[in-house]
Amino acid sequence: MSRIVIALGGNALGNNAQEQQKMIEDAAPSIVELIRQGHEIIISHGNGPQVGMISLAFDLAANESDKVAPMELMECTAMSQGYIGYHLQKGIKKELQRQKMPWNVVSVITQVVVDKNDKAFNNPSKPIGGFYTEEKIKELAVKKPELQFVEDAGRGYRRVVPSPKPVDIAERDSILNLLNNGYIVIACGGGGIPVIVNDDGDYEGIPAVIDKDFAAAKLAELVEADYLFILTAVDRVSINWGKPNQEELSEITVEKAVQYCDEGHFAPGSMLPKVQAAISFVNSREKRRAIIASLEKASLAIRGESGTLITGKI
Repeated sequence: MSRIVIALGGNALGNNAQEQQKMIEDAAPSIVELIRQGHEIIISHGNGPQVGMISLAFDLAANESDKVAPMELMECTAMSQGYIGYHLQKGIKKELQRQKMPWNVVSVITQVVVDKNDKAFNNPSKPIGGFYTEEKIKELAVKKPELQFVEDAGRGYRRVVPSPKPVDIAERDSILNLLNNGYIVIACGGGGIPVIVNDDGDYEGIPAVIDKDFAAAKLAELVEADYLFILTAVDRVSINWGKPNQEELSEITVEKAVQYCDEGHFAPGSMLPKVQAAISFVNSREKRRAIIASLEKASLAIRGESGTLITGKI
C-alpha cells in the first residue's frame, strides 16, 4: 500500500457550483479506484477561478452597498476551500457508497506557513480578482495605498500579490491523525491560506497566493507520502510542445526534468510549476515518486500505463 497525495487543478473543477459538482462526480471513480487498489489518499486542489470569483463578488458588492465589507484574500481562500471541499466530499462519498466501500471523507481548512522573509514579498507577481480601470485604481490608491496593481494585456488593471514558497503546514498533525484513522483527507486547497509566524509565535494570515502544486508537494513531503500525483488536462508531459518534434515523456529522472526546465520546455504558470513541484517532492527523500497525468487516467498511471513518472533523487 502506498500513501498518495493527489493535486487537482482548479480549472478542472468547473466555472460554477453545478458544473463543478458534475465534474467532481465524473472524476470520483478514478480517485476511488486508487483506494480500491489499497492506497491511502490525500487530496489537494486548486482554486484559481473560484477564489477570483469570490473576491470579485465581494469587491463589486462592497462598491454597491455599505452593508457589504470587502473581504481579504485569506478569507476568500478559506471560503473556496470550504465549498470546493464540500463538493469533493459529496462526490467522493457518493462513489464510495455506490461501490459499498466504508471510508469517510473530510476537508481540513488548511493554513500553510511561509517565510516572512521570502523574496517574493519584494516582488508581488500573482494577479488576482477582476479588472479595474485606471481611474478606479487611482481611487483605490487613496483608500488602500498598500494594494499593488499591474496592467494586464490591455484588458485593464489587476491586483497582484506575492507568491511565496510553502515551508510548513499548520494542520499537519491533524491531517496525519485523520489519515491514520482511515479518513480520506482533503487539505491545502488553493495552495492553503498563507500565514507567517509573527513575533508572538502565532500564525498571522497574509494576502498572498501559494502555488497549489508547490503546496501539494510540501503536503506530500510532510505526511510521508510515497507518491505525488499532479493531475491535469494532458495524459503526459511533453517537450517541444506544439512543434513537429513534440515528444511525450513516459518516465524521466529528476536530473533530466531539471534540464528540461532550464531549457525552457515548460510554460510558466502552466506545466513549469507542476514539474518543479514534482522535482521538489522526489528530491526530498529516497524512493519518492511523482506522476503528472490526466485525472481520468490516474488509476492507470500508478501502473505505468499512462502519465509521466519522475524518479531519482539528485
